[in-house]
Amino acid sequence: MPLWIPVTLAAASFQTVRFMLQKVLSSVTLSAAGATFSRFVYSAPLILLLLWAYVAATGAELPALSARFWGFAAIGGLSQILATVCVVALFKERNFAVGITFKKTEVIQTAIVGLVVLGDEVSPLGWLAILIGLAAVLVLSKTKDGPKGIWRQLTGRAPLLGLGSGVLFAFSAVSYRGASLQLLEPDAVLRAAVTLGVVVCLQTAMMLVWLVMRDPGQIARVWAARRVAVWVGLTSMGGSFCWFLAFTLQNAAYVKALGQVELLLSLLASLVFFKEDVTRREIIGMALLVLSILALILAL
Repeated sequence: MPLWIPVTLAAASFQTVRFMLQKVLSSVTLSAAGATFSRFVYSAPLILLLLWAYVAATGAELPALSARFWGFAAIGGLSQILATVCVVALFKERNFAVGITFKKTEVIQTAIVGLVVLGDEVSPLGWLAILIGLAAVLVLSKTKDGPKGIWRQLTGRAPLLGLGSGVLFAFSAVSYRGASLQLLEPDAVLRAAVTLGVVVCLQTAMMLVWLVMRDPGQIARVWAARRVAVWVGLTSMGGSFCWFLAFTLQNAAYVKALGQVELLLSLLASLVFFKEDVTRREIIGMALLVLSILALILAL
């Protein structure tokens, strides 16, 4: 079995737990920005420690960082910050499983971003997968008490947050792979660790500046919530490292497609941990999205 497959499965598992913890934080103590900041500030020291330990154990030298590397890292880091804020805000609009499902439109959007940014071609089956995914979003955006008409349904707060996060996560995935490939280092683990360390430090600095200017009170609340937030940092470190390693080893579209196993994990979390109801319409929408993912896998 190729290494990127178990690594991606581990990343999806870590990410599901992290989003569960962030949902708890955002609902009781922190704003969406504060819950997002907690992810970076508590994981950055752990990631740098992991990088130091790996370099010390292997005797490897840190690779040179080019201007293109920094460009990809900055774009990916900022995109991921905005995407995470969208997802945490989305948790306040719809239940956990559906929030994650909206976010997971990123697998389809990654293919589109790859076409635009990298010139990757999309086959007819790939475009069919995109259309099936759009149908899934139409189904998921419909609520009993929601507005009438498809356009008003799709332009509601929940669909826009979900689709926006998908676009931003797609840009971050492509950018992270681009940054990792700029490093002239055959060791995939070292490339992934260096890229992750740089990106998380950039993200921590970006979020700190934002909170100081817009909501300084959240910084103290992040510290006050450290008993839960530190676990956000730990799961973020595990998930991020696995994602970065997978992006280093394999095309981002393949990784994102396999990462859809998170849908099943999020549904389980929604039912078991948050005791939320999942309607028949939502199950149909998620099934359509899974179908689009399978079609996308066949197209790649």
